[in-house]
Amino acid sequence: MFPSSYNRALERYQYGPGVFKIDWALGAPIPWTAPQCAQAATVHLGGTLAEIFLSERNSWRNEHPERPFVLLSQPSLFDPSRAPTGFHTAWAYCHVPNRSKLDMTNSIEAQVERFAPGFRDLILARSARSPAQLEGENPNLVGGNITGGANSLRQLFFRPTHRLYKTPLKGLFLCSASTPPGGGVHGMCGYHAAMCALNQARLG
Repeated sequence: MFPSSYNRALERYQYGPGVFKIDWALGAPIPWTAPQCAQAATVHLGGTLAEIFLSERNSWRNEHPERPFVLLSQPSLFDPSRAPTGFHTAWAYCHVPNRSKLDMTNSIEAQVERFAPGFRDLILARSARSPAQLEGENPNLVGGNITGGANSLRQLFFRPTHRLYKTPLKGLFLCSASTPPGGGVHGMCGYHAAMCALNQARLG
């Protein structure tokens, strides 16, 4: 369908670290040591800047962090429909090597417990997903990479190829986190792809 040169360019596209994700059902709100965390929809758990750097570097070097940098969301604090009355939900993930098979449940929960002593006592149920399971549920998450490709210097501007949103086939465009400006809740990938389509339609 595509010219071989375009296929080769797509094959050179690089993916970043995967993620290991956990969803929790909790018997009460997370007992944060810092009260400000109880007022945040999303909490970043990393300790010192040096710890965060080491954790993120390890995942790029195909190593698993001992103390992972954890991104945690606690939606039921702000949306009561996310849990039965009197209960709560939360989810979190950390970066791991792409296609990692290591179970990071204990490491993630230990990091939460570090900043919220008593957290583990509140867990009623959990659902953990490895990078492979995430990719199985959504093939776009290659190796568990949720950003649609590595955010290297080159791929910040040329993703997935120098054609950006266009393909060699007229009328066929790309619109995803694998196009600039990459992953995030911003809608700009779709906006730019739509503008390319409109410009092509105007030019005939």
